[in-house]
Amino acid sequence: MVPHLITALTGPINELEARILDSMPAIERWFRLEWMEHTPPFYCSVDVRNAGFKLAPVDTDLFPGGFNNLTPEMLPLAVQAAMAAIEKICPEAKNLLLIPEKHSRDSFYLMNVQRLMRIFTQAGLNVRLGSLDSEITAPTPVALPDGTELVLEPLKRTRGRLGLKDFDPCTILLNNDLSEGVPKSLQHLHEQYLLPPLHAGWGVRRKSNHFKSYEEVAKKFAKLLGMDPWLIHPMFAAGGTLDPATGAGLEALRDHVDALLTKVRRKYKEYGIGEKPFVVVKADNGTDGRGLMTVRDAREVADLAARLREQGEGVTELIVQEGVPTNERVNAAVAEPVVYMIDRYVVGGFYRVHAERGADETLNAPGASYVPLAFAESHQLPRRGEKPGASAPNRFYMYGVIGRLAMLAASYELEASDPDAEVYD
Repeated sequence: MVPHLITALTGPINELEARILDSMPAIERWFRLEWMEHTPPFYCSVDVRNAGFKLAPVDTDLFPGGFNNLTPEMLPLAVQAAMAAIEKICPEAKNLLLIPEKHSRDSFYLMNVQRLMRIFTQAGLNVRLGSLDSEITAPTPVALPDGTELVLEPLKRTRGRLGLKDFDPCTILLNNDLSEGVPKSLQHLHEQYLLPPLHAGWGVRRKSNHFKSYEEVAKKFAKLLGMDPWLIHPMFAAGGTLDPATGAGLEALRDHVDALLTKVRRKYKEYGIGEKPFVVVKADNGTDGRGLMTVRDAREVADLAARLREQGEGVTELIVQEGVPTNERVNAAVAEPVVYMIDRYVVGGFYRVHAERGADETLNAPGASYVPLAFAESHQLPRRGEKPGASAPNRFYMYGVIGRLAMLAASYELEASDPDAEVYD
């Protein structure tokens, strides 16, 4: 199933799909060489937006929480990728400690945790759950919608190692984005692999750093294919900080928005795009979209301080990002593809669908639903020679390429922000 594109501006995307398919051997070789130089994040998910005239990632999550949305047909690929990742990091690994989000009783999220446990169990590991929740003082069963249960256990720190009672893991996998900061129990661990690393958490990570790295990757990739990097890159600007209480930073933010809108208008004119451009103002860290605002005129940002005050927010770091509309529809509802990866492999994906949101709004919000069927056919076996826009494997191979570009950007980003990296003059 290729979702319906409502825009008439399908030409550039079809041209991009054809170019990517024609260049597939060169693309795969290019990725292979990049991964020889850079270490992929352990896992990640990428939200992709298909405007019809451009295709670009708008968010990269290094602690993905939707593995339960992948179809059972995708599991063998996920298990193989998990095996490859573990073998590379700790070949003799026997025990894996999985640390989920703190205080989470969301059954949807816990089904994701269950799916992760299944993937790594089938990859040959003993998997148990350790909770950062101080209220978990003994093994605690949590019921799931499918009638099964998970058991959350209290963490046990012994000098430089972290584990559970009678469970000493070689590897610790975080499915917690550390947006509340880094707990002491995770600091200064010795002889254990912590994945992803602590500096991947939102206490350190910034979206502006990620998209700076993505811009570098997109330029390299566009040069390989002889194309304009804008077709796969959302332009952005660091928006500075905003104090909702005083409005300090609002004027600078308005200038950033105005400058970026001017750049986007120039590109729309170059490509003959008749739609009105917009930018999205959002928090520079975190995944919940707080403070998200769609802006078509710089004067509209005056409302942002009041909105943040109503939400009880303090001083907020912001990023201004070119808005990429999504013109895909599943059953008439706005949809966007989400690509899931483990190590350097695409292991599947799904469509995030939201019937109550517009093409210019975030779909990662309450009321969203998930349609995995779109990725049921293999996205790794494109059919070269077929008409662009008509083949599901071809369309999803293209999404997988964009997802891997964002993953590579995350690799660049983590290397640049690694506090333990050796620096050479």
